[in-house]
Amino acid sequence: MKFLDLCRVTIRSGAGGNGCVSFRREKYIEFGGPDGGDGGAGGDVIAEAVEGLNTLIDFRYQRHFFAQNGQGGMGSQRTGKDGKDIVLKVPVGTEVLDEDQETVIADLTEVGQRVVLAKGGNGGWGNLHFKSATNQAPRRANPGQEGVERDVWLRLKLIAEAGLVGLPNAGKSTFLAATSNARPKIADYPFTTLVPNLGVVGVDGAEFVVADIPGLIEGASEGRGLGDQFLGHVERCSVLLHLVDGTSATITKDYRTILDELTRYGAGLEDKPAVLVLNKVDALDDKTRKANVKKLEKASGGPVMQMSGVTGEGVTEVLRAVKAQIAEDRLRAAISEKPAEEESWRP
Repeated sequence: MKFLDLCRVTIRSGAGGNGCVSFRREKYIEFGGPDGGDGGAGGDVIAEAVEGLNTLIDFRYQRHFFAQNGQGGMGSQRTGKDGKDIVLKVPVGTEVLDEDQETVIADLTEVGQRVVLAKGGNGGWGNLHFKSATNQAPRRANPGQEGVERDVWLRLKLIAEAGLVGLPNAGKSTFLAATSNARPKIADYPFTTLVPNLGVVGVDGAEFVVADIPGLIEGASEGRGLGDQFLGHVERCSVLLHLVDGTSATITKDYRTILDELTRYGAGLEDKPAVLVLNKVDALDDKTRKANVKKLEKASGGPVMQMSGVTGEGVTEVLRAVKAQIAEDRLRAAISEKPAEEESWRP
């Protein structure tokens, strides 16, 4: 299935049905009076987050969504039928943005969450509503309210607890393939990963979702390479797993490049907890491995873990470190959402 995480769609809610001008006409009733019914309401345009979707590819081929108009009112005080709503089924994690691509209309982060993007027009009143003591036979009815037409953007940000970041060929896809059932494309050249991949990783009886995004390069936050298109997919993560290629001749520079791009991109990525890992240690001798670890520790000012996605060395320890960070983030979120306890009354 092809991956698409940003698309523009045109939506229009249904117009309300017109009110009816009608009079009661029955045998032996000469002046039956008005009996025109009201028009039905127009249908709404609704976005709903559903399970089983992880791409917006369906919206590449259909970009116009129009709800049904309401039916006009009829005689004998019959109200017109309401127009049918139209529902845009989107993946969990989809943001709905206004035409400026900046104003967030809705953020659908839970299955079943719904939002009305365009409200249908109200139906018009029939002439029965305009009957009064001074006007017993009104020949007036209201037209239905027009629907709303607008352009909106759908942007998918994958829901994952951990995000893999690093330069191209840092071993992110190899790690994801070794620790989950995900099968990303793996090869010995940069930009093997062209779309984000999700994998469910388990350690010590606990499971969490890891997102692998295409490798970042210098200038990614300004649109260079592929990373700028996909950094949004790690915005929701609790922790970043930063992999550095241990066989690189510029380890310190590689680390700082990723850190700079996360900072320039913003959205709080630079402040997220991170687990820094020296990857591909199976290809290094002991002396080189120790030297590279010291370089990274000096550059980052924190601990550096060692791992090989190919041989499995250090993988379990890395997963445990990631799991611990996720648990801490959940605890912080739970504490921040807990309402402040009322101060106890003191006499």
